[in-house]
Amino acid sequence: MKKPELLAPAGNLEKCKMALRYGADAVYLGGKQFGLRAFAANFSAEELREAVAFAHALGRRVYVTVNIVPHNRDLEQLPDYLRQLQEIGVDALLVSDLGVWRIARRVVPNLPLHVSTQANTCNYEAVAAWADLGASRVVLARELSLGEIAEIARRSPVELEVFVHGAMCISHSGRCLLSNYFTGRDSNRGACAQICRWEFTLHEKTHPGEAFDIAEDERGTYILNSKDLCLIDYLPELMRAGVASFKIEGRMKSIHYVATVVSVYRKAIDACFADPDHYTVPQAWRDEFEKVSHRPYTTAFAVDEHAAGSEIYGSSSYIQSADFVGQVLARDLASGRVTIEQRNHVREGETLEVFTPGGDVFPWTLEHMADKDGNPIAAAPHAQMQYTADGDPRMEPFSLIRRLKTLS
Repeated sequence: MKKPELLAPAGNLEKCKMALRYGADAVYLGGKQFGLRAFAANFSAEELREAVAFAHALGRRVYVTVNIVPHNRDLEQLPDYLRQLQEIGVDALLVSDLGVWRIARRVVPNLPLHVSTQANTCNYEAVAAWADLGASRVVLARELSLGEIAEIARRSPVELEVFVHGAMCISHSGRCLLSNYFTGRDSNRGACAQICRWEFTLHEKTHPGEAFDIAEDERGTYILNSKDLCLIDYLPELMRAGVASFKIEGRMKSIHYVATVVSVYRKAIDACFADPDHYTVPQAWRDEFEKVSHRPYTTAFAVDEHAAGSEIYGSSSYIQSADFVGQVLARDLASGRVTIEQRNHVREGETLEVFTPGGDVFPWTLEHMADKDGNPIAAAPHAQMQYTADGDPRMEPFSLIRRLKTLS
């Protein structure tokens, strides 16, 4: 059994570095063109160079998404873009469209290509077909059961990648047209308006002006609103099947989300690989998942072929049991003081929680705050202001600080 790669999302350079610091083996990200997250910050050529250099210095990898469903006008600039990615030194491209694939094979023939989940690969013959076209890895559709994944893996001539955590689309692995019809924003070209999160009622042709509830609820229902995927309990099955890469969704999420989820899966993969027969999921790991912004979790199609109970009918709101309030920038060994960048309002005397790149989690009381000039302050109310405070010896740079809260 080979230890699978932990693959994390990187919506910008800060998130990229945070994912790698917290344990990701590789990151996937998008440039300013040709990716399916048009509203993420994404990466300029200069930022891509920095991300690749940072990752390679750690022995990690960077994959770039080129997975839009392109129209003719999108293809003109593609060859130069692909040559630029190759020159920068990215480790692979994620592609779903055969036209893009054909151009990539012609223009950058030595650059590894991964088949995006947008290609909806659901069977071993499709995997073999992509392998015949030169794929080095296929990202399987999220509509597969654990048994189907295992069968495909037994017959696969190339590496397989599987989503284990994050948001789900009400569509077939992301191929949705609701956004196009409702807003003119093309979800398959990176501009999804998340129509599946809207609240819907039913209108019938012979009853103009009347709206009917789809479920028996006076507020209507969010019939297309999926729960978030979480397969942490099923890592042994995926690992024994031979899945090469465990993928986390979330390029639009915060650094707190990325760091927290990556850290938990880093521990989980290491523990499962060391002893898969006795692998268990401690409550502390589940508690970490509750601290980040998320919808209720589901195993979706992996366990239940029909994904019963995977939608949320009452609300499209996110939940979380902690607020991200700061990031440690530096620690002075002589004085024991730490420099913190504020990410949410905090006041002196609060008991907070610190989360380190090494995975340690511990309480910490914010005491003796001072501004950047050393003047005492009672609070840090301004966005991303820097301040200092008495630290804890475990508070290394890039540790995150959270305020726990009680969910009603």
